[in-house]
Amino acid sequence: MKLSRGDKLKDLMAIVRLPNLLVVAMTMMLMRYAVMRPLLSAMPVTMADDPLTLAAMSFRLGWFDFLILVISTCLITAAGYVINDYFDIRADLINRGSIIVGNTITRRMAMMYHNVMNILGVIGGTYVSARIGYIWLGIIFVLTSGLLYFYSAVYKRQLLVGNIVVSLLVAMVPMLVVIYDAAPIYAWYSQTTVNFTGVAILFYWIAGFALFAFLTTLIREIIKDMEDCEGDRETGRKTLPVTVGLNTCKTVVAILSLFTVAMLFIVWYRYLNDKITLVYISLLLVVPFALVIYRILTGREKHHFHLASRLMKLIMFFGILYSLVAGAIITSGKVM
Repeated sequence: MKLSRGDKLKDLMAIVRLPNLLVVAMTMMLMRYAVMRPLLSAMPVTMADDPLTLAAMSFRLGWFDFLILVISTCLITAAGYVINDYFDIRADLINRGSIIVGNTITRRMAMMYHNVMNILGVIGGTYVSARIGYIWLGIIFVLTSGLLYFYSAVYKRQLLVGNIVVSLLVAMVPMLVVIYDAAPIYAWYSQTTVNFTGVAILFYWIAGFALFAFLTTLIREIIKDMEDCEGDRETGRKTLPVTVGLNTCKTVVAILSLFTVAMLFIVWYRYLNDKITLVYISLLLVVPFALVIYRILTGREKHHFHLASRLMKLIMFFGILYSLVAGAIITSGKVM
């Protein structure tokens, strides 16, 4: 049966995980405008040509160039999803009973989509790198596209290697924002002000979100491997559940989850210590984490692990949305 253009577009949106791409774009937007902009506004500087006036710092990378950065990141991410489905045909048939790549979208078309999106993503990333005066930063996009390819082809079949690689790449999403914004900010204000304190605080804040993204992604990747254990075993993958068994994996997930919760409270106590953040962490992060741990430790069937995976996505989403709270408390002057 010949598919309509609308059906083909729907399948393409499915293999590039459109909702996930929207989350990537939202994450980058929130890091910039909900966290970094309030931080810059809270650090007034004295301009060298007007020493009697304090001026709020602002972004030096234009909104259009930032938009290109976001689109390029989403394109590289989408290409990674496509190549993942390209290499996962047999495993997906076992785990989910249906596929798109190799069925409604041919393998040849999938590879073409992958190549085109990677090329456009690398071009866009290199363009923005040149705009901030560091064209060599474009290598980040080249390396990322390569890592995503080898993740799907090789790394995800190896014990924990694939989990760590994809977790690092997810953590890079918020870090890209501060890397590409901090460089021109430093270059401009270090030359035009007399009391510029640097951009370290921008990296501290965004690194906190990146660390949370790394830990929660690692936990979710292990849970997904538990969910897909049958297909991974059939296709010869050496994932953690296949190698050490589900019971050991349950312990690993519980320990990583408790470690993440502990880190949240440590960061809150040492650097924030405000009531709003405490309530947010307790209700929107710790409670879902408790449900994840309970579901994992008591789960026996595939759908139990699937529910835990969805709860982890919710935790990751609330972690991103904390940027709005962070921006509010920074603006209020309660923390810096």
